[in-house]
Amino acid sequence: MKHYTNTGNKDTRSGFGAGLYEAGQKDGRIVALAADLASSVKMDAFFNEHPDRFFQCGIAEANMIGVAAGLAITGKVPFVGSFAEFVTGRVYDQIRQEVAYGRTNVKIAASHSGITLGEDGATHQTMEDIALMKALPGMVVINPCDYNQTRLATLAAARYDGPVYLRFGRPAVPNFTPVDYDFQIGKAIVLNEGTDAVVFATGHLVWEALQAAEFLDREGVSLEVVDIATVKPLDEEAVVASAVKTGAVVCAEEHNAAGGLGESVAYALAKGCPVPVEFVNGGDRFGQSGTPAGLMQEYGLDAAHIADAVRRAMARKR
Repeated sequence: MKHYTNTGNKDTRSGFGAGLYEAGQKDGRIVALAADLASSVKMDAFFNEHPDRFFQCGIAEANMIGVAAGLAITGKVPFVGSFAEFVTGRVYDQIRQEVAYGRTNVKIAASHSGITLGEDGATHQTMEDIALMKALPGMVVINPCDYNQTRLATLAAARYDGPVYLRFGRPAVPNFTPVDYDFQIGKAIVLNEGTDAVVFATGHLVWEALQAAEFLDREGVSLEVVDIATVKPLDEEAVVASAVKTGAVVCAEEHNAAGGLGESVAYALAKGCPVPVEFVNGGDRFGQSGTPAGLMQEYGLDAAHIADAVRRAMARKR
C-alpha cells in the first residue's frame, strides 16, 4: 500500500486564508466579507493587502449574505467568512433566497465546522451544515482534508462560476496531500488502491482512513481509500467504480448521519452497484464540550472505528 507522510500539523482554516490571499492577488474582482470573525477565519492577510476589498459586517450574518449577493450581481466574487454554525443555520433563508435561488456567485467560507471545534460545545459545533447546504439546488459543497487541499480548494472555488460552500476547521491536523496538484471540483481522489474494501472519506476523516488502511494492511486486508473533497456534486462514477472493484464500502465523515456524505454515496450505489455499506459518522447527536481529539474518539470518528466498520462491511460480502 502507499504510505503518506504528515509534513506537520496545520489548521485547515489557515489553508483557506492562504488560498484567499493568493486568489485575491490574481483576481481583482475578489472581495472578502466577515461577521466579526475575520481573524478566526484567517482573512487577515487578505485584509492587510486589500483593505479596500474587505468589508467588516459585524455580528449580522444575514445582512452579510445579502451584501455579498449584491456584490456578486455587480460582478464581484465575494467570499463570506464565519463559523460554520453561524454562516449556515443562522442565515439559511438568506442563502436559499439570495444565493442559491438566484445562483449568485457567492463563496461561503465556513470555519470551525464539526465537533473538532472542541471546547466551545454544541451551540457552536455544527454537524448538520453539509446536509443544509447539500439540499440547496446548485450549491457546490467542498470539505477538504488538510491545509494544502484547503488552499487549492479555495483557489478552485474562486475560479468557479456559481455558489460554493467551503467547509474547514479550527484544530491543527495532519498535512499530507501535495502542495500543488490539479484539484478539480467534483472529482474524487483515490489515495490508496485496494481490492478488499473501500473507504470514502471526507474532511478530517481522510487521514483517519489512511491510518485505518495501515492497521488493516497488517491483517492482510487491502483497503482502497478515496478522498471525497467535493461532497456535491458527488463523483458517482468514481464511487461506483471503487464499489464494483472491492464489493464492500465504508463512508466516513465528521458530520451527522442525516444528509451527509454517507447518504449521497448510498444513493449512488443503490442506482449503480448495491453492495454492503457501513457508516462512520456522528449519528443523530448534537456535539458537546471537549478536546477535539477526545470528541473524535467519543463519537467514533477515528481510525480504529473505521477499521471496525471495514471488517463489518467485508463480513457482509456475499
